Amino acid sequence: MFAARSIMLFALLPLFAGCQMLGAKPESSVSKANWTRMQGSLSGEGGKLMFQPCNEQRRFVVKDVGNTGVLQESAALADSSGKVFADLRGSFVAGKATNSDGQLDLQQLYRVERAGQACDDPNFKRLNLHVNGNKPAWNVNVSGKGMVIERLGKEPIAVPYLEEQLPDGRFSVSSEANGQTMELWVAPQRCVDSVTGAVQHLTAELRLNGQTQRGCGYYGGGRND
Repeated sequence: MFAARSIMLFALLPLFAGCQMLGAKPESSVSKANWTRMQGSLSGEGGKLMFQPCNEQRRFVVKDVGNTGVLQESAALADSSGKVFADLRGSFVAGKATNSDGQLDLQQLYRVERAGQACDDPNFKRLNLHVNGNKPAWNVNVSGKGMVIERLGKEPIAVPYLEEQLPDGRFSVSSEANGQTMELWVAPQRCVDSVTGAVQHLTAELRLNGQTQRGCGYYGGGRND
């Protein structure tokens, strides 16, 4: 019964969010120096969206000041307990609101996905970028030590790389090593995984030895933007 109520609440939250977004005035800008990135779970409770950081008991009421669309994204991915995993960034403000430890002024949404083991990912803090795609499955992990490309049924490829910044927040990661020519083009745009339904904040295109594959991605903990 509790799970059913949670799911129903998530189904209703986007309707309220749409009304708020249409009628709200633009929020004043907040210095990025005051933003904190955290991962945790989102759930609906009492008509509010709540965020609980990984491995913590604290809970924050979410205010989507960055107009990220987090309510809609969460509603589509909520599990039987009415929760989703979220990777986000904003200002955490202590408060005395009932049944909470304060408010999260949400500014940036990196990804939203079905609840799972993401809180326990041992590689997240070391990564600068993670990108993945399907048909066939592939992923790329970029860190300070290099770039690793993994493809279904093939041996991983580990190579050094060069990163080039482009206009509008876009960038490329490329390498020509070990007889391989690789280019990864990344742009800041909402992207939905075609298999899992997970929503990520980057679109990506991998060009490997003349073949092109498209996917989604997000910044790892090693990148502060």
